[in-house]
Parts: sequence; C-alpha cells; structure tokens
Amino acid sequence: MSIKDDVLKIAVSAKEASLSLATLGSEVKNKALLNMADALEKNAARLKQANKKDIDGAIKKGLTKAMLDRLTLTDKVISGMAEGLRQVVALPDPVGEVTGMWKRPNGMTVGKMRIPLGVIGIIYESRPNVTADAAGLCLKSGNAVILRGGSEAIHSNVAIAEVLNSACAKAGVNEKAVQVMPMIDKEAILELLKLEDYIDLIIPRGGEGLIRFVSENSRIPVIKHYKGVCHVFVDEFADMDMAKNICFNSKVQRPGVCNAMETLLVHKNIAKKFLPMMHEEYEKAGVELRGCPKTKAILKGIKDATEEDWSAEYLDLILAVKVVGSFDEAISHITKYASLHTESIVTNDYANAQRFLKEVNSSTVVVNASTRFSDGFQLGLGAEIGISTSKLHAFGPMGLVELTTQKFIIYGNGQVRE
Repeated sequence: MSIKDDVLKIAVSAKEASLSLATLGSEVKNKALLNMADALEKNAARLKQANKKDIDGAIKKGLTKAMLDRLTLTDKVISGMAEGLRQVVALPDPVGEVTGMWKRPNGMTVGKMRIPLGVIGIIYESRPNVTADAAGLCLKSGNAVILRGGSEAIHSNVAIAEVLNSACAKAGVNEKAVQVMPMIDKEAILELLKLEDYIDLIIPRGGEGLIRFVSENSRIPVIKHYKGVCHVFVDEFADMDMAKNICFNSKVQRPGVCNAMETLLVHKNIAKKFLPMMHEEYEKAGVELRGCPKTKAILKGIKDATEEDWSAEYLDLILAVKVVGSFDEAISHITKYASLHTESIVTNDYANAQRFLKEVNSSTVVVNASTRFSDGFQLGLGAEIGISTSKLHAFGPMGLVELTTQKFIIYGNGQVRE
C-alpha cells in the first residue's frame, strides 16, 4: 500500500477506537493505565534494546549531546514514564462531568457535560517518553491518539507503542486507541494533516519550525506553541531578596525550556540598586546579559541588546535586560514582544499586582513567583500534553480537562417549542 493508504488506515482505526473509548468507565481506563505502567517496567530491556538502535543512528548523524540525552531511555527514564502513568490514574476523570445546570422558564433543565475530543494527533521530536505520557493522558480523557515521533526515535517509539497496545488489550481497551505511525517520511505527516474527517485535533510538540510547518499544512485545528518569550518585571515596590531569587531561578534553574525567563524588566527607581546585585549572581552562573542603554549605563561592559533580542527565545544562559520608566512601560513592552506564554511581576504593591494580572494577556500570569511554575504538573494538573499559546480551545498548560470539550444536555418533561 502507499503511504497515503497506510496513514488513512491508521486514522480510520483510531476513529473506530475513539467511539468505544468515549463510553469506557474510569475503572477500565485506570486498569489499562496500570497495565501500561507495569508493562513498561517489565519490558525495560526490550525498550532499551530498541532505543540503542536510535542512539547508534543519532551518533552517526552527529546529533548534539543534548539531543542524545533527550533521546536516551535509561531505567530511570522508563520508571519515570511508568510513574507518570500511575499519576494519571490518580487524577479525576473529566469525562461525564456535568459542569453546570440551570432551569429555563418553560421548566426544562439545561446543563453542560464534558466529553472527549475524539482522535488527537500528536507530532513531536526526540523524547520517546512523550509516547507514554501522551498515550496516558489521551486514554484517561477518552481520546484515541495517533503519535508521530521524530525519525531519530522511531525504533524506541514503535517498541513503546507495542508494549502499551498489548497492555491496553489485556484491560479490554481497543488496542488501536494508541498508535505510533511507523513511517518516517515527511509525506506521512502531510497525509495525516489532511484527514479532518477522522482526526479532531493536532498537537505539535517541538521547535518553532515544526509547529509552523504543521500549522501551515493542516486542515485540522492545531494547538500552537511557537515559543516561550517569558518576562519577569521587577517593580519599584519589589522585595529585593525575593526578586533576586525569582529572577535567578527563572533564568538559571533550567534555561533550555520554554518557561525560562528570556527578558528581565526592572523599574528605573530600583535599577541602580538591583541590577548590580543581580549581575553578580548571573556572572557566577555564566549568564550573558544584553542590555538597553540605561542598563548598560549601570552595568559596564555588557553587550548591547538589539531589537531582535526583545523577541528572542534563547533557550540558553543569555538574558535581555531593560530598565523601564514606569509600570505602563513594562506592560507595553510585554504586550509588544511576549509570545503569550508566561509573565511574572515581583511587587509588594497590591494594586500593581492586580493590574498586572488583569492587563497582561499571556496564558500564565504570575505574581511573586518564578516563571518556571508554568507547567502542568506544577500547577496541579498531574501532567500536561503541551502548552497552548493560542486561545482556542485551550490556553496555557493542557491537562486532562483541556483534552475534553463540552456538550449541552437538556432534561424536559414534554416541552415543545411554540
């Protein structure tokens, strides 16, 4: 069969599986998830053997050390995948939840009930652990999932899917509920993105290039997360020690992730005191600063910040710094350059904190805490399928609830419309 036929076959079977998944009880889904967790650990040797093929291929291709690290399946990583599935078991099942009921003048009772989206396609790079994480979240929320990982992880992803499929079947769940596309051709992605009759949502996870490619070629709604240009604004009413800790953690704790701070904004009234103190901490950690003219007047010898720096996602120990003349200027800068991911303010002024929460339009807005908390697990979602920086249908970290939609339900006792 052609690639087109192969992809269609996967999509059709996923659609069929989604119909039975939508009505499965929580007990059955949880049993399947526990089976999946146990099976991953029992098959660790098999998974690592498949992973070795990917590692060997990646080394030949000259992939970076960081890429190899993300690709590698160790016993610890496999145990983490299993533990992630067990954590999903502990989460409330959103399917069937009635989120509101109200009475109409004609006596009818109207409400809304959560239902699965249907079939979700996830296109991702490098990390094979995403295969298990995504499978678990989609299964618990009653969705079938089609997974298309990067070619560099194909052997690992196929092996993980085979283990998960078998575990699902033992619990009475359709094994087509979780499928990995085994073809690595780019044509397969293009064919998948045409199948709007079978797939309800596409979630790309990876670099900006991948997400733009998917968005530009998909006939199916896409959850977009182009990049994370996150800001911390140190207000003139900030506690200095608190601000220092938050700014250090936001940049340094893990600089290569999307919720790391990329731009630091400091109010002019405290800049001369705060910036030298902060610069000393950043120097110890190897952070390169790029500053506006006012910042450079305080911190001699740092690099100039160009226009490109204000919208840059460095994913590295590089930080753009700007001294702002007012609260309004800080808001204006964020509005112009933010990617709608995460912004934080450090302040002891209640009115400014409330204004920041109200006026900043990003998916996660924080008062007196690090941007690094913009994460599904940290926010109490248990896990996340990704972070949406587009406002339809979800905004911010996406957990189980965001993998559902709502339908109207109506209770009547014979009403007819006049």
